[in-house]
Amino acid sequence: MGTIGVGVIGFGWMGRVHAQAHARLRHHFPDLGLVPELVAVADDVPGRAEAAAAQFGFASATADWRELLADPRVELVSVTAPNWLHRELGVAVAEAGRHLWIEKPVGLTADDARAVAGAVAAAGVQGAVGFNYRHAPAVALARRLVDEGTIGRVTHARFSFLSDYAAAPEGALTWRYERARGGSGVLGDLASHAVDLVRHVLHGEITSVLADTTVFVPERPRPTGATSGHAVAAGGVPGPVENDDHVAALLRLSTGARVVLEASRVAVGEQNAYGFEVHGTTGRLAWDFRRMGELQLSRGPAAQDQPVSTVLVGPGAGEYAAFQPGAGIAMGYDDLKVVELRDLLASIGAGRPVGVDLSDAVRAAVTLDALVASSASGTRVEVPAV
Repeated sequence: MGTIGVGVIGFGWMGRVHAQAHARLRHHFPDLGLVPELVAVADDVPGRAEAAAAQFGFASATADWRELLADPRVELVSVTAPNWLHRELGVAVAEAGRHLWIEKPVGLTADDARAVAGAVAAAGVQGAVGFNYRHAPAVALARRLVDEGTIGRVTHARFSFLSDYAAAPEGALTWRYERARGGSGVLGDLASHAVDLVRHVLHGEITSVLADTTVFVPERPRPTGATSGHAVAAGGVPGPVENDDHVAALLRLSTGARVVLEASRVAVGEQNAYGFEVHGTTGRLAWDFRRMGELQLSRGPAAQDQPVSTVLVGPGAGEYAAFQPGAGIAMGYDDLKVVELRDLLASIGAGRPVGVDLSDAVRAAVTLDALVASSASGTRVEVPAV
């Protein structure tokens, strides 16, 4: 079994999640033939890279990501830096001949995502993007049931990503709320996941959108020092929120299905309330991330007054068997990132994309741009083919 040297650029919460996935990969997928080795970590917050190296065992730490890319031991790079850096970092990683694992939304616009995808293709390396919710075994089962026609032809669906991480008006005015650095706000942060799940679960491309977006918390206090996560900065000088808190949209799919999509970062009382409900001509299925190992399923010829059952997913659904031996044993968020990494390493071994790749990031970004344009114009907007 060979090793592959890993570098991580950006070591906030998501950098930690990536490092843990690299460390755990061999425990769950020992037959891949590649084992990640943590070589280098880069973060410009003073002391953060050194602390990460001490805790996780990186061989080196630096404040300059260019030094990380210059290290010949680094063959695969996780990019978990803020959104506005994704294009520069993603292109630089690919042009340095390194494989790329990058978090969504891969930049601020579809042009940014295309630039990174183009650099990966031109360099002949492999790339993956962090659309982790599609890796939940229950989501894999839902996709299979849709494909097999278990609920008939899909007619309409709802995909919802609601959270309260920005609900407090005292939440610090970080880069996430600036258009130049945080992009489209809740669209890039949460709606990007919803768009990916629509395409993945329903086996169709989004052809047009009608969207409405808004800002519900127009001002936030500026932080007085370095922040992490979604910190509160009460008492700071207030500044304007430049990107959207909420989006609601009507989508049309190439299959003829209709989808209602909603995402909010200011939904009081909702913590990571992510999921979907899909209706077909002979049934219904639904999934809630907070009950990740369950799938609600209704099927049969009755149509009216048809009962709903709860399926506890187990071995045979997605990559569940790599983590637990029997149905009903809970998996967690971090497990989904291990599955994501497994697909990337399989791509490297095969020399071709396996699972979610940069083309999925481009398709999501094109849809997000269309949602922004639709909200600005107040009209339905066609989504360009990719």
